[in-house]
Amino acid sequence: MKKEFEAAIKDYQCPGCILGPYPDCFEKSDGGIGCTMAMPHIGKFFLGLPRGFCRLGQQRGMKIYIFESLEQQQKQWEYDCFNVPVWKYKNEKGHILIRGFMPRMNTGFLHIIIKGDISKVACLEIKDKDIKEMD
Repeated sequence: MKKEFEAAIKDYQCPGCILGPYPDCFEKSDGGIGCTMAMPHIGKFFLGLPRGFCRLGQQRGMKIYIFESLEQQQKQWEYDCFNVPVWKYKNEKGHILIRGFMPRMNTGFLHIIIKGDISKVACLEIKDKDIKEMD
């Protein structure tokens, strides 16, 4: 699992880093993983993520959280009226991407779960067709 986790960091958080894909510049945090060297975005985009999940909009400080499993995510984040999952998507690698919103703080979140059953996340599922039709 460690290799898959490091690969996910390189794929989703390192593409825009001027230092390159080095997972050792990350440290574990209470919500998954967070970059300690550079912001994981350039301008208003997260590089390495598909349409619908790559745009920051007004959330310039939004971070990507990577979890090894759905069980790990559920222990650290409770999806409820304060942390609302909005879209879910299973990519070609089998990773679950969840874009959500925290209305109380008026901010978004983006979770990437390496292993898990997408049907256990209650929100709208985005398909490849939907992503291709987005601008």
